[in-house]
Amino acid sequence: MPALNQALRAALDARQGLLDELHGQGTDCYRLFHGSQEGAPGLTADRYGPQLLVQSFHQSLERDALLDLHATVRQRLGLDLQLVYNDRSQGNSRIDRSDPVYQAEPAALADQVGHEWGLNYRVRGRHPGQDPLLFLDLRNARGWVKAHSAGKSVLNLFAYTCGVGLCAAAGGASEVVNLDFAEGNLAVGRENLALNPGLAMDFVQSDYFPAIRQLAGLPVAARRGHQLPHYPRLQPRQFDLVLLDPPAWAKSAFGTVDLLRDYQSLLKPALLATAANGTLICCNNLARVALDDWRQQVLRCAEKLGRPVRDWQSLPPAADFPSQDGQPPLKTLILHF
Repeated sequence: MPALNQALRAALDARQGLLDELHGQGTDCYRLFHGSQEGAPGLTADRYGPQLLVQSFHQSLERDALLDLHATVRQRLGLDLQLVYNDRSQGNSRIDRSDPVYQAEPAALADQVGHEWGLNYRVRGRHPGQDPLLFLDLRNARGWVKAHSAGKSVLNLFAYTCGVGLCAAAGGASEVVNLDFAEGNLAVGRENLALNPGLAMDFVQSDYFPAIRQLAGLPVAARRGHQLPHYPRLQPRQFDLVLLDPPAWAKSAFGTVDLLRDYQSLLKPALLATAANGTLICCNNLARVALDDWRQQVLRCAEKLGRPVRDWQSLPPAADFPSQDGQPPLKTLILHF
C-alpha cells in the first residue's frame, strides 16, 4: 500500500520536533500515526515504550502493509519496537484474538513498561479489556495535573488505570483518591503505583453515582425499577482538584452515563465535590459534541448550581493527535472556582 506508506512517512516527519521534546521529558508513549486525520481512517499506530501497537477499526490491514508499516517506523525511529497488531474491525470494536493477519511474538505480549512525564506505566499489548492501558490523548491533562497538584487533595473520577492519580502523586499532592467501577482497572493502577516507588495513592472501587453523590452530600437513589445494590459508604467532603473523565456511555442500577444527552448529571455532583477556590478538570470525548457548545453548557450548569467559574481554559491534545478542523474528539476544560 504505497499510499499508506507515504502517509505514514509524512506523519513521522510532522512529529519529529514533538518526539524530540517528548523524549527529553521522559516520555516514550505517543501516537505515531492518527489515521483518521492523516490519510488512513480507522488505522492507528502507537508507541508504548518498547512496543509498537497497531490497531485497525474499519477493515483489517493486510499483512504486507502491516510489516511495511513496522519496518518504516523501525527505520525512522532507529528502534526495533516489538509489533502487536489488534484488528478491531469486528462488531463493537472487539479485538480479533484469532490473529489471522499477524500473531505477535510472546515477548511482545509480555508485561512491558512505558514512560510518560518521567513516570513508569504498565504496558500490555493484550489484556482482558479492549483498549490500551494508557489513553495517549490525555497526556497533556496528566502533565497539567503533575505540574499543579502540589499540596492539594486530588479526586480522580472514572480513574481507569489511574494515570492522572499517579501524576498527581508525583506532583506532590497531599492526597490522591482514584475512583473506578472496575477492580481490574484499579488493579493496573496499583501496578502503576508499584512501578513508581515512593508515591502513594488510595483506590475506591465503586459505581460513579453513589460515590460522587455521597461525596457531594446528596442522597443516593437507584434507577426506576432497580433495587439499590451494595455500594461502599463514603463521607461528604470536597477536594482541591477533581478530574472528571467519563466514558461516552454506560448504564448501571444507579444511573446512566450519557455524554451526549446528559452531561449535567455527571457534572453537578462533581462540582459540589470540588472545594471553594478549587479546580475541576472535565473531559468529553464525543467527536459529535462541539467544544463551544459543550463549554457553554458546562459554564451554565456551574452558574445555576451556585458555583460560578472564576476562570477557565481549554487544553487540547498534543500534536500527535492532529485535528484538521481544530475540533479534536477529546475536549478538556480546566475550571477554576
